[in-house]
Amino acid sequence: MSQMPQQAALSKCPSCAEPLESGDRFCGACGYDLSVVPAPPQDHPTLTMDGSGAPGEGVDWPVASEPDSSDTPSAVHLPTDLPGTDSGGTPLPRPDSAVSPAPGVRFDRPLEPDDYPLQAPDPRVAAAPAEEAKVCVACRAGRVDNDGYCENCGHAQPRERDHMEQESGPVAAVSDRGLRHHRNEDAFAVGHTALPDGSPVALAVVCDGVSSATRPDVASLAASQAAGAALRAALPRGTHPQQAMHEAIVAASHAVDALAEEPAEAREHSPHQNAPACTIVGAIVTAGLLVVGWVGDSRAYWVPVDRASPAARLTEDDSWAAQMVAAGLMNEAEAYADERAHAITGWLGADAYELEPHTASFKPDRPGVVVVCTDGLWNYAESAEEMAEVVPLDAAARPLHSAQVLVGHALDGGGHDNVTVAVLPFPAPPVGAGSG
Repeated sequence: MSQMPQQAALSKCPSCAEPLESGDRFCGACGYDLSVVPAPPQDHPTLTMDGSGAPGEGVDWPVASEPDSSDTPSAVHLPTDLPGTDSGGTPLPRPDSAVSPAPGVRFDRPLEPDDYPLQAPDPRVAAAPAEEAKVCVACRAGRVDNDGYCENCGHAQPRERDHMEQESGPVAAVSDRGLRHHRNEDAFAVGHTALPDGSPVALAVVCDGVSSATRPDVASLAASQAAGAALRAALPRGTHPQQAMHEAIVAASHAVDALAEEPAEAREHSPHQNAPACTIVGAIVTAGLLVVGWVGDSRAYWVPVDRASPAARLTEDDSWAAQMVAAGLMNEAEAYADERAHAITGWLGADAYELEPHTASFKPDRPGVVVVCTDGLWNYAESAEEMAEVVPLDAAARPLHSAQVLVGHALDGGGHDNVTVAVLPFPAPPVGAGSG
C-alpha cells in the first residue's frame, strides 16, 4: 500500500515503456509488477556482429535473365520494371494530397507505438500439462497460467517466436522480436530438395506481418508455411523455379485470405478492423539459376563471395517511397526519409487489391550469397553496398552464423522492428554439403 502513490504517478511501465492507466498493478503488455519500481532497464542486443566484408571493385553483376537464356550479360541496375519479371511495378500518379498516401496504400506499422495491441503471449503456444507446469522465469516460484502469465507475480513469459533459428542443408534463417516490439510478427520457411535430374535446390521464404492488421503474426506464419510447402512440392516435379515461385506466392495469398474467416468471438476481441495481412519475399537457388519473388517491401540482396563485383538489390518495394522514386517525384534519400516511406502498396490479405506477384530470375557468373530479409534488417543496411559491408566474408560457408550476425547488426542499430534474415549460398551445393 505504501507504493500506491508512486504507482499512480507512473505514466509508463518502467520495464517496457508501455503507457499505464491510473491504478494499474501490473503492466498489461509485459506483466511487470508495478508495486516495486527499479531503475529503467537498458536495451542490450542478444547478438553481436563479429564479421564484415567490404565490397570490392571489378566486373559488374549480370543482368536479370529469362529462365531459358544461356548467356550471362554483365551489369545489373534494377529499374522499376525488372528484366526477367512476370510483372513489374506501375508508378502511382501524383498524389492529390501531400499528406495522405494515395488510395490502395496501407501502413505496415501504426503511426504511434501506442497503437500496437497489448497482447498476451501467442495463444497457440499451449500451456504444459498440469504435471509439467511451467515455472515463472522471473520469480522462479509461480506457476504460468494458460495465457502465459505468472500466477504469482504476473510477469509475462517469453514466447516461442521471440527468437527462432533454423538451418536446412545449405540455407539458414534467424528471426528475432527486436528490442521494441511486444511480439514477433515475422515468420520464415527454409528448406532444400532436388530437381528431377537430381541437382540440388535451396529455398527460403520470409514474411512480415502488417502490424495495423488483425493477427499479423498468424498471417506471416500461414503465408510462409504455405509458400514453403508449395515450393517443396513443385520443384521436385519439374516445375520451372520461376513458375514455382509465382504459384507459391499465390498459395500464400490464399492461406492469408482464409484467415479473414475467423470466428465471431475472435473478431469481438480484435483491436483492429483490417483483415490479417503480411508481405512476402522468397528465393530459390539451383546450380545455375537464382529466382526471387515478392509482394510488399521485404527484400532480397545479392552479395558476391569475392566482393570483386558490386552487390545488388534484387527486388523493388511495393511501397509509397518506391512509387515516389519511380514516378520521379523524389529521390531515394528524400523518399525513405519521409514518414510515409513504409506505407505499402502491395500485400497479402483478404482486403488487398489485385494480387500481383513479382518474380525475377538471374544467372550469376560467380559464387555469392542471397540475403532474404524483412525491413527490420534493411532499415539498418538499406543499399546493396551497405548490405555487403555487414555480410560476413564466409557467408556462403556459414549461412546460419551469417544470419545471426545480420540480426545482431539490426539489434545493435536499435532493433526498432522485428528482424528476419535468411541466407542462401549460390550455386546451391550438393545436398549434404551444407553445415546443417
